[in-house]
Amino acid sequence: MPSVIALDAMGSDRAPKPEIEGALHAARQYGVRVLLVGPEDLLRAELDRHSSAARLPIEIVHASEYITMEDKVEAIRAKRDNSMRVGLRLVREGRANGFVTAGNTGAAMATAKIVLGAVPGVDRPALAAVFPTAPGNPAMLLDVGANVDCTAENLEQFAIMGDIYFRAMFPNMFSKKPGAPGPRVGLLSIGEEESKGNDLTREAFRLLKHLPLNFVGNVEGRDLYNGQVDVIVADGFVGNVALKISEGVANLVRTALRESLKATITRQVGALLSRSAFTDFKKRLDHTEYGGAPLLGVKGVCIITHGSSNGNAMKNAVRVAAELSERGINDSIERGLAVLHAAVETVGAQPS
Repeated sequence: MPSVIALDAMGSDRAPKPEIEGALHAARQYGVRVLLVGPEDLLRAELDRHSSAARLPIEIVHASEYITMEDKVEAIRAKRDNSMRVGLRLVREGRANGFVTAGNTGAAMATAKIVLGAVPGVDRPALAAVFPTAPGNPAMLLDVGANVDCTAENLEQFAIMGDIYFRAMFPNMFSKKPGAPGPRVGLLSIGEEESKGNDLTREAFRLLKHLPLNFVGNVEGRDLYNGQVDVIVADGFVGNVALKISEGVANLVRTALRESLKATITRQVGALLSRSAFTDFKKRLDHTEYGGAPLLGVKGVCIITHGSSNGNAMKNAVRVAAELSERGINDSIERGLAVLHAAVETVGAQPS
């Protein structure tokens, strides 16, 4: 049975156009049933511009209100029929397998916690972003913006959730043998030594090194893309800055390379001959291919993507939401947290 994904059609900067384009592509390519959530008259007018819409599994679920980027988090209580709340309610009621929004991150996280609730053992959900590395394998950074202020215990939970999520999404990267090392988990800091960093990272290091994870210690900003670590843990402030800088650099590289290839006739000929390689290169650095960031630690699938998302980003966000649902990520996180906490308590209870 195909997945059903609720899509906040009023979240992005140019809503509802990118959302509807993404829904059409996702329904066509992946067979996903998409529930577009927002003002019905507005969505119907945009949807009717696409002749193929009538033949695809796309429906509209009316929501009379929506949250803007300028709204404060408190708006989720004043606007009780907003598209985020209605979409997440569809997940809670079992009418949708997951929810996607390109809207206000703070409002999305707060609404998800209210409507879906947190997984037992999770104090704060975290946003996890997947990106490419030089060797070609994926890596993941969390938190990338859900929690700007964190405790060391929050980072400990992020590491556990990141380990579980990475194993579930990329199972072929790890040996099935008992006791085989799992994802390499690193703590983002300003130096590799345990003593480096601030009070938060030093305390987090102390907690992480006692977890039954493949913790490789502190990693620096340059390690995000060298393939030496799989899961990178940071507070939401640092993680968001790292992510946005990375996206800016990727855009610079793509633009500079394109301009350089067009500079002379010789280079233009070379560009034509290498068009396939250049297309692959651009796709590898394109953040819209990675489908937004899952909010790990809530009782349901919730994907938050950029407000500037285009149709391709929305399509891939819907795809990721369907994959997370099919693989039972939330159940895995809940079971994994229980097992790891039990292991830590056992170690702590042993006489020194």
